[in-house]
Amino acid sequence: MSTVHALWTPMALSPLLWLALTLLCFIAGKKIQQLCGGSPLFNPVLIAIVFMAILLKATGTPYDIYFSGAQFINFLLGPATVALAIPLALNTAHIKSSFRELALALLAGSLTSIITGALLVWLLGGERAVALSMAAKSVTTPIAIALAQQVGGVPALTAALAIAGGIVAASVGQTVLRWFNIRDWRAHGFAAGVAGSGVAAAQIAPLNGLAAAFAAIGIGLNGLLTALLVPLMAWLWQ
Repeated sequence: MSTVHALWTPMALSPLLWLALTLLCFIAGKKIQQLCGGSPLFNPVLIAIVFMAILLKATGTPYDIYFSGAQFINFLLGPATVALAIPLALNTAHIKSSFRELALALLAGSLTSIITGALLVWLLGGERAVALSMAAKSVTTPIAIALAQQVGGVPALTAALAIAGGIVAASVGQTVLRWFNIRDWRAHGFAAGVAGSGVAAAQIAPLNGLAAAFAAIGIGLNGLLTALLVPLMAWLWQ
């Protein structure tokens, strides 16, 4: 053990080590999902988080040291969100033809997420900051963090909730829609974008190009609407 510790300690200080380990954990998660028949229940993001948490705990590595190496992945969250504009541009005609349905679904999804999240915290006696953090949870992580900072929430909590919500939506979203006999890829994609943001969109995008387009517009429009509604809620809840 002393030999392993002596070898690990200098390696742990290398920023590239944690970037490489994070990518390896995600690749392992993808492989596990493939071995399980591509089941959405075995989400590679969740598997990678579990693996990294175990590794950090086992090595006694502080989060600050880990983040110094993995922050490049955090930086890529913004460009990855913007890149969803590609399938969106390729399927503009489909989106225009379904604009009314999209508007109604977006309004219902955004309002439900914002109100139920804040209401749940309030009913359980939670603080206003926690409630506002919950209200911003359904948008993609970069927007969620910025929104939480703006309204007086807890950015780290909002980020964790956004990722957790995305994993849940990616794991069970398609199954729930199929229970209700909803097979339209537009509905699956838009639901993934609104309810599960980037994590769920990444899960469904490889399955169908049309689903990827509607997931992209779901992420963008839900981020825009939530960015308008949550500050309004914070202003009214003084």
